[in-house]
Amino acid sequence: MNKIDLVILAGGKGTRIKRLLPNKPKPMAQFNKKIFIEYIIQNFSKYDFENIYILTGYKSEIIFKKFHNKKYNFTNITCVKEKKPMGTGGALYKLKKKKINNFILVNGDTIFDINLNSLVKSIKKNCIASIALIKNNENKKNKKLNNLDIKDGIIVKKGKAKFMNGGIYYLTKDIFKYVKNKYLSLEKDIFPKLINTNKISGKSFKDFFIDIGTPHDFKRAKNVLLNYFKKPAAFLDRDGVINQDYGYIYKSKDFIFRKGVLKGLKYLIKKNYYLFVVTNQAGIAKNIFKEKDFFNLHKNLKKKLALKNIYFDEVQFCPFHPKGKIKKYKKKSSLRKPGNKMIRNLMSNWLIIKNKSFMIGDKLSDQQCAFKSKIKFEYARENFFKQVEKIVN
Repeated sequence: MNKIDLVILAGGKGTRIKRLLPNKPKPMAQFNKKIFIEYIIQNFSKYDFENIYILTGYKSEIIFKKFHNKKYNFTNITCVKEKKPMGTGGALYKLKKKKINNFILVNGDTIFDINLNSLVKSIKKNCIASIALIKNNENKKNKKLNNLDIKDGIIVKKGKAKFMNGGIYYLTKDIFKYVKNKYLSLEKDIFPKLINTNKISGKSFKDFFIDIGTPHDFKRAKNVLLNYFKKPAAFLDRDGVINQDYGYIYKSKDFIFRKGVLKGLKYLIKKNYYLFVVTNQAGIAKNIFKEKDFFNLHKNLKKKLALKNIYFDEVQFCPFHPKGKIKKYKKKSSLRKPGNKMIRNLMSNWLIIKNKSFMIGDKLSDQQCAFKSKIKFEYARENFFKQVEKIVN
């Protein structure tokens, strides 16, 4: 995706589920010790977004405290507050002043786990937006913008059609021509007019979907989310496992994948594994390169891998070393392998099936880290794909 942002609508009160969610904005509801909006951010921050914006309203300070000016998977998060309810259309008005790119828009109370690249590619010439559609279901009365169909890639509205709005949109910056500084609904005020003038593309998806906006769905969300998002993980050291290790790799031109890595990473994604990198980066503490260099390398890596539909779910790194030259990085840290805080962080932040997870490293410190974490360990072998295929099977 070329310079695209992610925008999350998180301003609603959640009136229908108010008694189930006292004094919290709806996206901050907690399921399996994780807040709902964090499921959304974790799931989508693996994509190559330039920025993530969270549009807040009710109890905005709670969301600001948790997410504002934080990074997820090398992407900056900015929270934006609306002073009064502006609806799903009016809420976008504040983004006019930002240097925003074309963007994916998602609701803060739903997860529709589609391939976002596929949605972006679905937009047709002269269209302002593309909508991810889902088949009509028994809850369509709760969903705005239903009875939709697709003709030559363009959305049309019919009396009885088989699709409904799935709550994920790819919007070009032209959408701001229709956004005003007043209460507006995308689904009621803006999209219907654009559909009538053939300005909206669409693509249907059959992927995982959950909406926590009704009491019925809210009550079943804990088990639904657990069943979908709890899965095994591959914890991978970086240098010497993913790429050739020539010592202190921090430039993209020096990052060379080892044999079978790309095929192996695709295989692990197909087998429904989380992909995590856990890497010591003592070169930062030793002033060989900057933390900024590390970030830039991984942002470039994200772009390259995204073209092959390969995504790391998170990268944990340790910039500290007891013999560092930079004062703020010169210290002992349990993040640094053989310490296992990087893995403990991942275990606490993600829903991981521990007994099916594994780690691959190339040093004794990696093995000791895995041992402390009580997960299976193997030293890196010549062909990464053959190694992970054997581990998984």
